[in-house]
Amino acid sequence: MHFTDFILYVLAGAGVGVAVGLTGIGGGSLMTPLLLMFGIPPHVAVGTDLLYASITKFSGIYSHQRQGHIDWRVMSWLAYGSVPAAIVTVVVLDLFFADAKGYSELITSMLGIMLIMTAIILIFRGPLQRYAANHDAWMSRHSRTLTIISGLILGVCVTLSSVGAGVFGTAVLMLLYVKFSPGRIVGTDIAHAVPLTFVAGAGHLFLGNIDFWLLGALLIGSIPAIHLGAMMTKHVPDKLLRAFLTTLLLGLGIHYAFS
Repeated sequence: MHFTDFILYVLAGAGVGVAVGLTGIGGGSLMTPLLLMFGIPPHVAVGTDLLYASITKFSGIYSHQRQGHIDWRVMSWLAYGSVPAAIVTVVVLDLFFADAKGYSELITSMLGIMLIMTAIILIFRGPLQRYAANHDAWMSRHSRTLTIISGLILGVCVTLSSVGAGVFGTAVLMLLYVKFSPGRIVGTDIAHAVPLTFVAGAGHLFLGNIDFWLLGALLIGSIPAIHLGAMMTKHVPDKLLRAFLTTLLLGLGIHYAFS
């Protein structure tokens, strides 16, 4: 990797970090498409972004646990589905494809689908919350089963696209646990995202899909930038930025899903 490329990736990490700090929109939704625009192969972009996500989210567990925001029981239900699903997905990729080029198109298509779904969730967040509130009794009776099934779906989708551990995980908790406070939803989602992205990232490491120079550059740029973005929230029109990013994600999703 040339020095100029390294600096470019540091700046990319910083840009995504600021956006995440400002809006809370998942880094995978922004980082992986950005890496593809830079010419990074899909399998390397997804694999590297998964390890990047596990590292950046890890520090969030401590702060949320101190505030009592993590429901470890619900987190474990999600992980019962997602972690085995991530492992099985990696095994399937290894067994049924000769090399990374064989599943690059699958990764790109799944990325597009997940970006579209992410944009839809962001657009219809309010109606989804109202629907969940109206069906709270049924959701509560079947919460454990629905949570494990949701984790299973997340495990497959996140391993193939690196998108979903944040926005999708939050949406699942928002729908199934309407009495959770926003802090408890975010804390539980982050606690689940760390083992999921780590296991999925480790799987991609086994497949040879990690670029450690790229990973280092992204971390150098994003870690301080996330805190900077969080401090800027009072000075930036959050709704306008969210609308822009949602439109961007929808456009990128359509591009990768149907290209």
